[in-house]
Amino acid sequence: MISMRQHAISIAAIFLALAIGVVLGSGMLSSGLLSGLRDDKADLQNEIENLNDQKNGLAEQLNSADGFDAAVGGRVVRDSLAGRTVVIVTAPDTDPGDLDGVTRLITASGGAVTGRVSLTESFVDASGGDRLRTVVNNVIPAGITLKTGAVDQGSLAGDLLGSVLLLNGTTSEPQSTPDELNLALDTLRSAGFIAYDGAVKPAQLAVVLTGDNKADDATTSGNRGAVVARFAGALDGRGAGTVLAGRPGSADGNGPVAVVRADAALSAGLTTIDNVDRESGKITTSLALQEQLNGGAGRYGTGPGAAAITVGAPTS
Repeated sequence: MISMRQHAISIAAIFLALAIGVVLGSGMLSSGLLSGLRDDKADLQNEIENLNDQKNGLAEQLNSADGFDAAVGGRVVRDSLAGRTVVIVTAPDTDPGDLDGVTRLITASGGAVTGRVSLTESFVDASGGDRLRTVVNNVIPAGITLKTGAVDQGSLAGDLLGSVLLLNGTTSEPQSTPDELNLALDTLRSAGFIAYDGAVKPAQLAVVLTGDNKADDATTSGNRGAVVARFAGALDGRGAGTVLAGRPGSADGNGPVAVVRADAALSAGLTTIDNVDRESGKITTSLALQEQLNGGAGRYGTGPGAAAITVGAPTS
Protein backbone atom coordinates (compact mmCIF):
# COMPACT_ATOMS: atom_id res chain seq x y z
CA MET A 1 0.00 0.00 0.00
CA ILE A 2 1.19 3.52 -0.94
CA SER A 3 1.46 5.79 2.03
CA MET A 4 0.27 9.38 2.06
CA ARG A 5 3.89 10.51 2.19
CA GLN A 6 4.75 8.60 -0.99
CA HIS A 7 1.60 9.91 -2.69
CA ALA A 8 2.50 13.51 -1.83
CA ILE A 9 6.06 13.01 -3.11
CA SER A 10 4.70 11.58 -6.40
CA ILE A 11 2.36 14.56 -6.93
CA ALA A 12 5.19 16.99 -6.13
CA ALA A 13 7.45 15.24 -8.66
CA ILE A 14 4.78 15.49 -11.35
CA PHE A 15 4.36 19.25 -10.80
CA LEU A 16 8.12 19.75 -10.71
CA ALA A 17 8.45 17.94 -14.04
CA LEU A 18 5.69 20.07 -15.56
CA ALA A 19 7.36 23.25 -14.33
CA ILE A 20 10.73 22.24 -15.74
CA GLY A 21 9.06 21.34 -19.07
CA VAL A 22 7.28 24.69 -19.28
CA VAL A 23 10.49 26.61 -18.53
CA LEU A 24 12.54 24.64 -21.05
CA GLY A 25 9.79 24.81 -23.68
CA SER A 26 9.20 28.53 -23.30
CA GLY A 27 12.90 29.19 -23.63
CA MET A 28 13.12 27.20 -26.85
CA LEU A 29 9.89 28.82 -28.14
CA SER A 30 10.99 32.36 -27.39
CA SER A 31 14.34 31.71 -29.02
CA GLY A 32 12.66 30.38 -32.16
CA LEU A 33 10.11 33.19 -32.16
CA LEU A 34 12.78 35.86 -31.86
CA SER A 35 14.77 34.25 -34.63
CA GLY A 36 11.71 34.23 -36.88
CA LEU A 37 10.90 37.86 -36.09
CA ARG A 38 14.47 38.86 -36.93
CA ASP A 39 14.18 37.10 -40.27
CA ASP A 40 10.84 38.79 -40.98
CA LYS A 41 12.31 42.18 -40.11
CA ALA A 42 15.23 41.61 -42.45
CA ASP A 43 12.87 40.55 -45.25
CA LEU A 44 10.68 43.61 -44.73
CA GLN A 45 13.73 45.88 -44.69
CA ASN A 46 14.89 44.40 -47.98
CA GLU A 47 11.43 44.85 -49.46
CA ILE A 48 11.34 48.50 -48.35
CA GLU A 49 14.75 49.12 -49.88
CA ASN A 50 13.65 47.52 -53.15
CA LEU A 51 10.47 49.61 -53.23
CA ASN A 52 12.48 52.77 -52.54
CA ASP A 53 14.80 51.88 -55.40
CA GLN A 54 11.80 51.40 -57.69
CA LYS A 55 10.31 54.69 -56.50
CA ASN A 56 13.56 56.56 -57.15
CA GLY A 57 13.83 54.95 -60.58
CA LEU A 58 10.27 55.98 -61.49
CA ALA A 59 10.93 59.51 -60.21
CA GLU A 60 14.01 59.75 -62.42
CA GLN A 61 12.02 58.56 -65.43
CA LEU A 62 9.27 61.09 -64.68
CA ASN A 63 11.77 63.92 -64.33
CA SER A 64 13.40 62.88 -67.59
CA ALA A 65 10.01 62.89 -69.31
CA ASP A 66 9.34 66.35 -67.87
CA GLY A 67 12.67 67.53 -69.20
CA PHE A 68 11.85 66.21 -72.65
CA ASP A 69 8.37 67.80 -72.57
CA ALA A 70 9.91 71.13 -71.53
CA ALA A 71 12.36 70.93 -74.42
CA VAL A 72 9.72 70.25 -77.08
CA GLY A 73 6.71 71.97 -75.51
CA GLY A 74 7.16 75.22 -77.39
CA ARG A 75 7.19 73.38 -80.71
CA VAL A 76 4.14 71.30 -79.77
CA VAL A 77 1.95 74.32 -78.97
CA ARG A 78 3.39 76.77 -81.52
CA ASP A 79 0.69 78.98 -83.10
CA SER A 80 -2.11 77.04 -81.39
CA LEU A 81 -3.27 80.31 -79.78
CA ALA A 82 -1.89 82.75 -82.35
CA GLY A 83 -3.51 86.15 -81.88
CA ARG A 84 -5.67 84.93 -78.97
CA THR A 85 -5.93 86.50 -75.53
CA VAL A 86 -6.15 84.73 -72.19
CA VAL A 87 -6.86 85.89 -68.63
CA ILE A 88 -5.58 83.71 -65.79
CA VAL A 89 -7.39 83.34 -62.46
CA THR A 90 -5.68 81.55 -59.57
CA ALA A 91 -7.20 79.84 -56.53
CA PRO A 92 -5.52 80.45 -53.15
CA ASP A 93 -3.57 77.17 -53.26
CA THR A 94 -2.11 77.62 -56.76
CA ASP A 95 1.61 76.89 -56.99
CA PRO A 96 3.56 79.88 -58.40
CA GLY A 97 5.59 77.51 -60.57
CA ASP A 98 2.41 76.22 -62.22
CA LEU A 99 1.30 79.78 -62.93
CA ASP A 100 4.65 80.70 -64.47
CA GLY A 101 4.73 77.52 -66.56
CA VAL A 102 1.21 77.96 -67.92
CA THR A 103 1.95 81.60 -68.76
CA ARG A 104 5.13 80.56 -70.57
CA LEU A 105 3.32 77.96 -72.70
CA ILE A 106 0.49 80.36 -73.57
CA THR A 107 3.09 82.83 -74.80
CA ALA A 108 4.85 80.07 -76.74
CA SER A 109 1.47 79.25 -78.30
CA GLY A 110 1.27 82.74 -79.75
CA GLY A 111 -1.29 83.90 -77.20
CA ALA A 112 -1.16 86.90 -74.89
CA VAL A 113 -2.04 86.97 -71.18
CA THR A 114 -4.11 90.09 -70.53
CA GLY A 115 -4.04 89.87 -66.75
CA ARG A 116 -3.83 87.73 -63.64
CA VAL A 117 -6.45 87.75 -60.92
CA SER A 118 -6.04 85.86 -57.64
CA LEU A 119 -8.97 84.56 -55.60
CA THR A 120 -8.37 84.92 -51.86
CA GLU A 121 -9.18 82.60 -48.97
CA SER A 122 -12.18 84.82 -48.20
CA PHE A 123 -13.50 84.18 -51.69
CA VAL A 124 -13.55 80.38 -51.27
CA ASP A 125 -14.70 80.42 -47.64
CA ALA A 126 -18.37 79.44 -47.45
CA SER A 127 -18.84 81.61 -44.35
CA GLY A 128 -18.27 84.71 -46.48
CA GLY A 129 -20.76 83.71 -49.16
CA ASP A 130 -23.49 86.19 -48.19
CA ARG A 131 -21.06 89.12 -48.11
CA LEU A 132 -19.59 88.14 -51.48
CA ARG A 133 -23.04 87.92 -53.03
CA THR A 134 -23.88 91.38 -51.69
CA VAL A 135 -20.71 92.88 -53.17
CA VAL A 136 -21.33 91.22 -56.54
CA ASN A 137 -24.91 92.47 -56.77
CA ASN A 138 -23.71 96.04 -56.16
CA VAL A 139 -21.30 96.15 -59.11
CA ILE A 140 -23.23 94.48 -61.94
CA PRO A 141 -22.44 96.40 -65.15
CA ALA A 142 -25.27 98.19 -66.94
CA GLY A 143 -26.77 95.98 -69.62
CA ILE A 144 -25.56 92.79 -67.94
CA THR A 145 -28.09 90.40 -66.47
CA LEU A 146 -26.60 87.68 -64.31
CA LYS A 147 -27.92 84.22 -64.99
CA THR A 148 -30.86 83.20 -62.84
CA GLY A 149 -29.20 79.89 -61.94
CA ALA A 150 -26.12 81.64 -60.55
CA VAL A 151 -27.13 81.74 -56.89
CA ASP A 152 -24.18 80.15 -55.06
CA GLN A 153 -21.16 82.36 -54.39
CA GLY A 154 -18.89 80.69 -56.95
CA SER A 155 -21.39 80.83 -59.81
CA LEU A 156 -22.51 84.37 -59.02
CA ALA A 157 -18.97 85.76 -58.79
CA GLY A 158 -17.89 83.80 -61.87
CA ASP A 159 -20.80 85.18 -63.85
CA LEU A 160 -19.96 88.74 -62.83
CA LEU A 161 -16.22 88.44 -63.45
CA GLY A 162 -16.88 86.62 -66.71
CA SER A 163 -18.94 89.57 -67.93
CA VAL A 164 -16.07 92.01 -67.29
CA LEU A 165 -12.96 89.84 -67.80
CA LEU A 166 -14.06 88.02 -70.96
CA LEU A 167 -14.99 89.16 -74.43
CA ASN A 168 -18.26 88.00 -75.92
CA GLY A 169 -17.75 84.43 -77.12
CA THR A 170 -19.52 85.10 -80.44
CA THR A 171 -18.55 88.66 -81.34
CA SER A 172 -15.24 88.98 -79.44
CA GLU A 173 -16.45 92.39 -78.27
CA PRO A 174 -16.21 93.65 -74.65
CA GLN A 175 -19.26 92.94 -72.54
CA SER A 176 -18.63 95.92 -70.23
CA THR A 177 -16.85 99.27 -70.29
CA PRO A 178 -13.32 99.77 -68.89
CA ASP A 179 -14.83 101.75 -66.02
CA GLU A 180 -17.21 98.91 -65.17
CA LEU A 181 -14.33 96.44 -65.28
CA ASN A 182 -12.23 98.58 -62.95
CA LEU A 183 -15.17 99.15 -60.58
CA ALA A 184 -15.89 95.43 -60.28
CA LEU A 185 -12.24 94.51 -59.72
CA ASP A 186 -11.51 97.36 -57.31
CA THR A 187 -14.64 96.68 -55.26
CA LEU A 188 -13.89 92.97 -54.95
CA ARG A 189 -10.28 93.71 -54.06
CA SER A 190 -11.27 96.29 -51.43
CA ALA A 191 -13.63 93.73 -49.90
CA GLY A 192 -10.77 91.21 -49.69
CA PHE A 193 -12.12 88.71 -52.21
CA ILE A 194 -9.55 89.07 -55.00
CA ALA A 195 -6.06 90.44 -55.59
CA TYR A 196 -4.35 91.63 -58.77
CA ASP A 197 -1.42 93.76 -59.85
CA GLY A 198 -1.25 96.05 -62.84
CA ALA A 199 -3.76 96.44 -65.61
CA VAL A 200 -6.24 93.68 -66.38
CA LYS A 201 -7.94 93.69 -69.78
CA PRO A 202 -10.72 91.51 -71.16
CA ALA A 203 -9.67 88.33 -72.98
CA GLN A 204 -11.26 85.73 -75.23
CA LEU A 205 -10.33 82.77 -73.03
CA ALA A 206 -9.73 82.02 -69.36
CA VAL A 207 -7.61 79.60 -67.37
CA VAL A 208 -8.50 78.88 -63.74
CA LEU A 209 -5.55 77.37 -61.86
CA THR A 210 -5.84 75.47 -58.60
CA GLY A 211 -3.57 73.31 -56.45
CA ASP A 212 -4.02 70.01 -54.62
CA ASN A 213 -7.06 71.10 -52.59
CA LYS A 214 -5.22 70.15 -49.36
CA ALA A 215 -6.50 73.24 -47.55
CA ASP A 216 -10.10 72.05 -47.78
CA ASP A 217 -10.75 71.64 -44.08
CA ALA A 218 -12.95 73.02 -41.35
CA THR A 219 -11.67 76.56 -41.95
CA THR A 220 -13.39 76.62 -45.33
CA SER A 221 -16.34 74.40 -44.43
CA GLY A 222 -15.17 71.80 -46.95
CA ASN A 223 -16.67 73.90 -49.73
CA ARG A 224 -13.75 75.49 -51.53
CA GLY A 225 -13.61 72.86 -54.27
CA ALA A 226 -17.23 73.45 -55.22
CA VAL A 227 -16.76 77.25 -55.11
CA VAL A 228 -13.78 77.13 -57.49
CA ALA A 229 -15.49 74.58 -59.76
CA ARG A 230 -18.69 76.59 -60.13
CA PHE A 231 -16.73 79.81 -60.52
CA ALA A 232 -14.85 78.27 -63.47
CA GLY A 233 -18.10 76.94 -64.93
CA ALA A 234 -19.69 80.39 -64.80
CA LEU A 235 -16.63 81.95 -66.48
CA ASP A 236 -16.90 79.35 -69.23
CA GLY A 237 -20.46 80.44 -69.93
CA ARG A 238 -19.41 84.05 -70.53
CA GLY A 239 -16.54 83.76 -73.03
CA ALA A 240 -15.13 81.63 -75.83
CA GLY A 241 -13.86 78.98 -73.43
CA THR A 242 -12.34 78.20 -70.04
CA VAL A 243 -9.94 75.56 -68.77
CA LEU A 244 -9.77 74.49 -65.11
CA ALA A 245 -6.30 73.08 -64.41
CA GLY A 246 -5.05 71.72 -61.09
CA ARG A 247 -2.62 69.39 -59.40
CA PRO A 248 -3.46 65.68 -58.85
CA GLY A 249 -5.28 66.28 -55.56
CA SER A 250 -7.78 68.53 -57.32
CA ALA A 251 -9.29 65.44 -58.98
CA ASP A 252 -9.84 63.61 -55.68
CA GLY A 253 -12.66 63.88 -53.14
CA ASN A 254 -14.30 67.30 -53.27
CA GLY A 255 -11.48 68.98 -55.21
CA PRO A 256 -12.47 71.47 -57.94
CA VAL A 257 -11.64 69.16 -60.85
CA ALA A 258 -13.47 66.27 -59.16
CA VAL A 259 -16.56 68.44 -58.62
CA VAL A 260 -16.67 69.42 -62.30
CA ARG A 261 -16.17 65.86 -63.52
CA ALA A 262 -18.99 64.65 -61.29
CA ASP A 263 -21.37 67.27 -62.72
CA ALA A 264 -22.52 66.49 -66.25
CA ALA A 265 -23.67 70.06 -66.92
CA LEU A 266 -20.33 71.57 -65.88
CA SER A 267 -18.12 69.01 -67.61
CA ALA A 268 -20.05 69.33 -70.88
CA GLY A 269 -18.51 72.73 -71.54
CA LEU A 270 -15.61 73.19 -69.13
CA THR A 271 -12.28 71.44 -69.78
CA THR A 272 -10.47 69.96 -66.77
CA ILE A 273 -6.79 69.05 -66.37
CA ASP A 274 -5.46 67.29 -63.25
CA ASN A 275 -1.69 67.25 -63.81
CA VAL A 276 -0.72 70.89 -64.30
CA ASP A 277 2.25 70.30 -61.98
CA ARG A 278 3.85 68.31 -64.82
CA GLU A 279 5.11 69.84 -68.04
CA SER A 280 2.67 67.69 -70.02
CA GLY A 281 -0.23 69.26 -68.10
CA LYS A 282 1.00 72.76 -68.91
CA ILE A 283 1.25 71.84 -72.59
CA THR A 284 -2.24 70.36 -72.45
CA THR A 285 -3.58 73.63 -71.02
CA SER A 286 -2.63 75.54 -74.17
CA LEU A 287 -3.93 72.79 -76.45
CA ALA A 288 -7.17 72.62 -74.46
CA LEU A 289 -7.71 76.37 -74.87
CA GLN A 290 -7.46 75.89 -78.62
CA GLU A 291 -9.95 73.02 -78.37
CA GLN A 292 -12.30 75.28 -76.42
CA LEU A 293 -12.17 77.86 -79.22
CA ASN A 294 -13.33 75.11 -81.59
CA GLY A 295 -16.26 74.25 -79.33
CA GLY A 296 -14.75 71.18 -77.69
CA ALA A 297 -14.15 70.21 -74.08
CA GLY A 298 -12.30 67.36 -72.40
CA ARG A 299 -11.09 65.72 -69.21
CA TYR A 300 -7.32 65.37 -69.33
CA GLY A 301 -4.58 64.05 -67.08
CA THR A 302 -3.96 60.93 -65.05
CA GLY A 303 -6.39 61.25 -62.14
CA PRO A 304 -9.91 59.92 -61.48
CA GLY A 305 -12.33 60.80 -64.26
CA ALA A 306 -9.68 61.71 -66.85
CA ALA A 307 -10.60 60.50 -70.32
CA ALA A 308 -7.19 60.98 -71.97
CA ILE A 309 -3.69 62.14 -71.12
CA THR A 310 -3.92 65.15 -73.47
CA VAL A 311 -5.84 66.69 -76.33
CA GLY A 312 -5.96 64.33 -79.31
CA ALA A 313 -4.70 61.30 -77.39
CA PRO A 314 -6.73 58.06 -77.40
CA THR A 315 -9.30 57.81 -74.63
CA SER A 316 -8.25 55.69 -71.68
